[in-house]
Amino acid sequence: MFKVSRAVIFAVIVGLAGGASADSTSVTHGGDTYVAGQQVNEAVSSNGDTFVAGRTIDARGTTAGDLHVSGFDLSISTDTAQDLYAAGATVVARGAVGEDLTAAGFSVRTEKASVTDGNVRIFANSVTIEGPVEGALMVTGRDVILNAPISGDARIVAQTLTFGPDAVVNGTITYSTKEKVAVPERVALEERVTFVAHSGRRVWDEWDKIGKEIPILPTFASMAFSFVISLLFFLVLGALMLAFMPKRLARLRRGIAAAPGQTILLGVIGLSILFGMLPIIALTIVGLPFVPIVVLALIVVWTFGYALGAYGVAMRIWSGFGGADDPSTAARLLVFAAAIIGVALLNFIPFVGWVANYTLVLLGVGAMTRAFFHWIIGNPDVAFDVDMKPIQD
Repeated sequence: MFKVSRAVIFAVIVGLAGGASADSTSVTHGGDTYVAGQQVNEAVSSNGDTFVAGRTIDARGTTAGDLHVSGFDLSISTDTAQDLYAAGATVVARGAVGEDLTAAGFSVRTEKASVTDGNVRIFANSVTIEGPVEGALMVTGRDVILNAPISGDARIVAQTLTFGPDAVVNGTITYSTKEKVAVPERVALEERVTFVAHSGRRVWDEWDKIGKEIPILPTFASMAFSFVISLLFFLVLGALMLAFMPKRLARLRRGIAAAPGQTILLGVIGLSILFGMLPIIALTIVGLPFVPIVVLALIVVWTFGYALGAYGVAMRIWSGFGGADDPSTAARLLVFAAAIIGVALLNFIPFVGWVANYTLVLLGVGAMTRAFFHWIIGNPDVAFDVDMKPIQD
């Protein structure tokens, strides 16, 4: 549960990173270090785990625990004593890793100085491995270049696979490509190389095997566990928002209560803009690498909208029953938790649950859209006529 809680906090930091200032903010809590900002240029020095989130990240220094990095353009020179987890559009690992390295993105590369003492797992469109791996290597990508010594086994799934001059695999190589490629003997002897034909049918066969082993319908225990984790996530999200932006949150939820119909319409407009960006960006070809960023923005906006809508409606009901308009933070969290539980119970009612959830999303996204428009346009001042005199009503 402790690891789950830390993961929840990191997910919230990732969601808020886009709205952070250009200067990074660093917080130390429980021995762990949390860093967030649009542009993060940080020399890490942590005795515990380190979490870094931002648009552009240049992380250096050392960390005695795990290192978690998420953003768009990542340059990781930090020497990590334990595991390194990285996710972004472009990921470059330059520091040493004491245990395992796990990375995902559009383009992922490990440089020669990035020596990994454990296993390496990479999932990306373009993958270049130049850092030595003392353990095993697993790569899934479109274009994969292996140019490093691998002490253990290597398993690679790709469309194109290329071996550089420094590529050496001491264990076995199992690779899957569209067509069989020639693996040089300097990389691995023929008896240690296994080719598995790349086939979509094989993927479906593996899926069928998984389906037979895993029940289709979740058990009550798994459903209860998922609900508890979701509730904890939204409570942490609500606590952070109430702690760091209470006045802005109050304005947003009062806007929902004052004009719910207009807010829903603005929510439709806001979601339409985000969903419409996907095909427009993809059609430019050049913008294809940015499609995952738009998808991530959709997920973040949808999640924040749902939470804000539930909070706004719950506070309106609270006020309607005679509750204080400005209660304590603890009372607000309790009201918010009751709203999340109530909406979750509505999901058991066919169609009604879906309508309720979607309405909350539209309310929350609409409130954020209104605030965004006000930020762009600004508040209009007193209107003047052509003679520069105030216009009288």
